[in-house]
Amino acid sequence: MTQTADARNWTRILNRYRGPSSSRSAIELVITFLPLAVLWIAMWASVHFVGYWLALLIAVPAAGFLVRLFMIQHDCGHGAFFANKPVNDWTGRVIGVLTMTPYDFWRRTHSMHHASSGNLDRRGMGDIDTLTVREYLGRSRLGRLQYRLYRHPLVMFGVGPAYVFLLRHRLPFGLMRSGWLPWISTMATNAAIALIAGVLIWFIGLQAFLLVHLPIILLSASLGVWLFYVQHQFEHTSWHHNATWDLHEAALHGSSHYDLPPLLRWFTANIGIHHVHHLCSRIPYYRLPRVLTDHPELQTISRLTLLDSLACVRLTLWDEERQRLVSFRDARRAMRAVD
Repeated sequence: MTQTADARNWTRILNRYRGPSSSRSAIELVITFLPLAVLWIAMWASVHFVGYWLALLIAVPAAGFLVRLFMIQHDCGHGAFFANKPVNDWTGRVIGVLTMTPYDFWRRTHSMHHASSGNLDRRGMGDIDTLTVREYLGRSRLGRLQYRLYRHPLVMFGVGPAYVFLLRHRLPFGLMRSGWLPWISTMATNAAIALIAGVLIWFIGLQAFLLVHLPIILLSASLGVWLFYVQHQFEHTSWHHNATWDLHEAALHGSSHYDLPPLLRWFTANIGIHHVHHLCSRIPYYRLPRVLTDHPELQTISRLTLLDSLACVRLTLWDEERQRLVSFRDARRAMRAVD
């Protein structure tokens, strides 16, 4: 069996795991939202009665629960969390207010990501911008500097996530001329965010609100971008031009199995089992571990440990000749060889 045929066969096998349990999904929602609310209140109490150092410590698990809430929104976007479509979509829309991510707008761009992941001719929507070595070397010095700044860890995992969730999500960038739905999604989310923030500021004050909420948002945004980065930006990922690109092959070998410790796996809602998710996005996240248990051969495909993932930060360019992601240092060596 060819590699591509094998990937397509996995898609057929995984279809049997589709279909959410309404009761399980409801429980997952409750055990994610309630602790987040309790931790938010605990942070506010710490600011007033104990000290900001304790509030910042509490912000870490609070951000973890917000990341988990985003993963529930993610499953809603794939129609995988509730079987009833209106319940599924409205759950996603409400969560989108808390995660500052317009649900209908994000769902559309994320669908584009799934439909084109690993395709060199369809980059640009819902992806980490990735240049090939040839494209990078063909840029001007200014163009290379811009790309290097974009790929710098402080930008990629610090300034970038803050910009995306606080500013970029306030307008439907990329879909500005794609009809009324992206605009309604973003504007309605913005209005709901403003309403909730206004009520909280009325009760606790602007300073307290910012001291509590900003650390949670900023930390969860960075964690979310890190997870998305590691899911596709690893050495032996898969990128092909349209003529040789295959959806199922890109899903299986272009998405990582981020094998996290159990606690982190819970907070990230099993999103690390990303190759399985891309093969069949309608599987609820709480059924993904069962897939690996039933099919252990999937456990080793594109597997990354927490330690392995740290090395992915330096991988910035796709080398079409070696079929792997490489670093800027490797690109410089290639440039010297050309000169």
